[in-house]
Amino acid sequence: MVIHYLSVQALTKYIKRKFEADPHLREVYVKGELSNVKLHNSGHIYFTLKDEHAQIQSVMYKMQAKQLAFKPENGMNVLIRGDVNVYEVAGRYQMYAKEMQPDGVGSLHVAYEQLKKELAARGYFKPEFKQPIPKFPKRIGVITAKTGAAIRDILSTLKRHYPIAEVVVIPTAVQGKVAANDIAQAIALANQQGNIDTLIVGRGGGSIEDLWAFNEEVVAQAIFESRIPIISAVGHETDTTIADYVADLRAPTPTGAAKMAVPDRFELLQHVESLRTRLIQQTQAQLKHERARLTRVQSAYPMLYPERLYRPFVEQLAQLDDRMQRAAVQAMEQQRYKWQHLEQKLQIYNPLKEIVYEKKRIESMQQILTRAIAQKLQQERQRFTAAVHTLEMLNPLSIMTRGYAIAYDDQKVVKSVDSLEEGQKIDLQFTDGRVQTIVQSIQKEEEST
Repeated sequence: MVIHYLSVQALTKYIKRKFEADPHLREVYVKGELSNVKLHNSGHIYFTLKDEHAQIQSVMYKMQAKQLAFKPENGMNVLIRGDVNVYEVAGRYQMYAKEMQPDGVGSLHVAYEQLKKELAARGYFKPEFKQPIPKFPKRIGVITAKTGAAIRDILSTLKRHYPIAEVVVIPTAVQGKVAANDIAQAIALANQQGNIDTLIVGRGGGSIEDLWAFNEEVVAQAIFESRIPIISAVGHETDTTIADYVADLRAPTPTGAAKMAVPDRFELLQHVESLRTRLIQQTQAQLKHERARLTRVQSAYPMLYPERLYRPFVEQLAQLDDRMQRAAVQAMEQQRYKWQHLEQKLQIYNPLKEIVYEKKRIESMQQILTRAIAQKLQQERQRFTAAVHTLEMLNPLSIMTRGYAIAYDDQKVVKSVDSLEEGQKIDLQFTDGRVQTIVQSIQKEEEST
């Protein structure tokens, strides 16, 4: 008997075909608890679905995961629709989820609570980040649908209560998939304009699905980052969205938001009238008080004899004037004395005297120097004359004038007869010329003993 062995891949493919052929595994509805949830960068969600007795590996691909309104978390009980098949690479079966919703609570409610908790942790709801709403806005921005009851109620309320304010309507989608991004972009656009004092962001009532755009993170972030104070006006009084928590002020309805954004014209008129009445009363009371004071002053003794009031001051003024004149004279004398003293010191240290003295000293030194130079020249002239005389005496040419001559042998002076021979030619140098001669005989003088 020949045994045929299957490869692991062949066996796995066979099991996979069995799973695919089973109609009960093509559309499976399973409930359980999520664990090991991993939100992959690709957008896929990997998780384990388990109950008290078993567990199954599961995956939800990006296209299906994008449809989820909430974020899957560990420990969450969910209801899943999908199919079961074999993952060949790992050799295990797993569930491929197509739909997922919380077990017992709606997915939108779960998503709402998740985002609310996350934004609260970031500080989006803290009171210290709330901006005050201007009491007397000049320009009010309204971000809502361009048609519907909300925009009509807001515009009519603003016109009725505070007609002097300019209203800028920035229409946007408030429902559907693109609504959240549209609302966020409208808030950013209002901030870019830079001349809007207050923003009203909202819409009329509806289901949680209709209001869901105001529960998106992108809207919450836009409201939080807005430099313009925002009043949220979403739905009815019982409807509460994430935008209501983040906004600087929450209104129960769009009409309520319009009332909160501006002061009431009639209340302002009543307040102005009340201020006018109080001003008149205070003015009348002040006038009455001042009249009484004037009467008391006019009937007072000093006012009956006013000249007696300033009489002491006239005398005091005369005394002060006299003191001032004496002080002025004394000050002038002191200054004159100081000037004279300074003038004397200047005379002592007058530079002209010093210049005359130095000039005389220089002239005296110049005379001394001239005499010393003349004396020195005379001494040097005498020394020069003596030196010349000495040189003349020592000059051999001057001796030759007395009849002497110098003998040369080939340009060398002949100092002794021993260096000569008979018949040798020598030169004789006289004072007025030179002659050539021949030695005829040599007679040497004997040395005396």
